[in-house]
Formats: sequence, structure tokens, C-alpha cells
Amino acid sequence: MITILCRFLLAAIVLSAFGVMARAQQSPHMSSGYIPHRVYKSGDKRFSDFEAMLAEIARADVAFVGEQHNDPATHRIERAILEGLARRRGNVVVALEMFERDTQPSLDEYLAGRLNEEDFLRSARPWPNYMPDYRPLIEFARVHGWRAIASNTPRRIAVQVSREGLSAARPDSESERKLVASEISCPLDDYFKRFAEAMSKGHPGEHQKSGEEKQADKKQEEERRSALERFYHAQCVKDETMAESIANALGAQGTQPNAQGGALVVHFNGAFHSDYRLGTASRVIRRAPKSNVKVISVVPVENLDAINVDEYRKRGDFIVFTLKPPANQ
Repeated sequence: MITILCRFLLAAIVLSAFGVMARAQQSPHMSSGYIPHRVYKSGDKRFSDFEAMLAEIARADVAFVGEQHNDPATHRIERAILEGLARRRGNVVVALEMFERDTQPSLDEYLAGRLNEEDFLRSARPWPNYMPDYRPLIEFARVHGWRAIASNTPRRIAVQVSREGLSAARPDSESERKLVASEISCPLDDYFKRFAEAMSKGHPGEHQKSGEEKQADKKQEEERRSALERFYHAQCVKDETMAESIANALGAQGTQPNAQGGALVVHFNGAFHSDYRLGTASRVIRRAPKSNVKVISVVPVENLDAINVDEYRKRGDFIVFTLKPPANQ
């Protein structure tokens, strides 16, 4: 009887261990628990897993993590990415769109322990959702002794560009000029087309107007186009500044393929800035053409078991699908 009982307990322990192993294989390494997700590797045209993605990202020079700012699961995935990379690399730089260049001194002082969190938050102008969503990233960098980069241009400069055009990206003050990329290119290319489409959502054209009405609206349409281009210029200024910040963090390794011993720069930004390797991503590649750049796009979906991957796979090297919260939450 005792032998049978021992065998039963042993079998239960083995089954329990297999359950833990299976869960570890399917879920991000998160101290806060499992995050429903699926990982798609675009180059292989197949679903992969989180750990395999991390192993590949860890060999890169730059990794863009394109987020949906208002998705809680996305932010938990971002923390999981840093946790996974910490198990594979010691030299990681965390760069964020959410902090502007002029706040870098405050960020440095806080990471070094010379500034308390209250004073840091007062001077660094964090986004409203900093505490639940971005604080975990900054704190992870602080605990691991990693650098963090405030990559973006100050909002006041971007707003001025959106009102006045690209000329506003060259402030008179030398100190202000350092807050903007020294080289800015803003062609009306595929990125502009995507930008225009995104801006026009919710503003459908009126197709029932008469010829006279359309003629009367021609001037107004020209004004709209001019305003659109100014907003696009502001977008380019952000992209160029963030790209320059990343390239500066890379330093000389950006001129060498797969530099050994160099830093891996992980940049967190809105997905539009890096999807399709456009925006900030394309501008990093222009500055550091031999760097190994990976693009991850996090996409919330309503059903993880019914994903039309063809709709998303061109967005990045990896697409991480998260479960979108119910609409009533």
C-alpha cells in the first residue's frame, strides 16, 4: 500500500513538473504572470515563440519595440522583453520616445541615484501613463545599471514645426538646436502616404458635391494639404531626432556589422514610428547602414486564435499579438 502511494505521489510530481515546463515554454518570463500572446516571425512566415524571438533580438544592435500606447498587455510584454534580454546580454541601452532630449540630465541623475523619484518626475515631464506603463522599464534599467536615453525632440519644438514648417526645426539658440537632429530629411515618400492615410481616418471625403462647390473648396483643400505637410514635417523631426539619439548611443559600432561587445539599443516608441522599417527605423539604418536592426510590432487583437497574419506580417521582423481587453473595460 505504501509503495502504491509513493508511486502515485511520484507520478503527480512528474506531471506537475511537466505542467510548469510547458507553461514556461509558452509564456514570457514575467514575474507578474502569464500574458496571453502569440509571436509571429515574418521572415519564416510562421508562428514562433517568445524565447526564440528574444534569442534573435539579443544578437542585434538595435531593436525597435513598436507599441500601442493605451494597451496594458503591450506594456507588460515590453517589460518581459527587457527581462528576457537581461538573461542574455549585459550591455543594454533603453531608449524611449516618451522622454525628450532636454530631460536627459534628470534621467541620468535619477538612474545614478543622485535624484529622488519625486524630483525626477517633476523635472522629466513623464507621460500621464508613466507610473503603470513606463516606470517598470526605467526601474528595470536602474536596477541593472543600464543607460536610458531620452530620445525625442521636445514637444514644444515639434508643435512649432507643425505650425510653421521645417524652418522652425532650426532654433536660434545653440542649446535649443542640440535638442533637434542635425540632419533632417522629410521626403514625401511611402511613409508620407501612410501618414496621410492615418491622419485622414475619420474624415471621409464628400463625393456628392457639385462642380461649383468643389471649385469653391479648392483653396480650403490646399490649406488642408499644407497643414498636413507641416504635421508630417513635425513627425519627421521626431523620427530624425530619435534616430540620431539611437545612432549616438550605438557610436562607432553602427559602422560595423554585428559589432561584438557593443550595446544593444532597445527603443520603445509608438508602432507607427517603426512599422514597415519606416520612420525612425529607416533613419537609423541611414545613419548606421551596417547595424543589425530588428523591428518588433506589438498588435492587440480580439481573438488570438483567429489572426489574419497577412494583414500584419510586413510590419516588422516579429509581430507580437496580445489579447485586446474587452470594450467595456
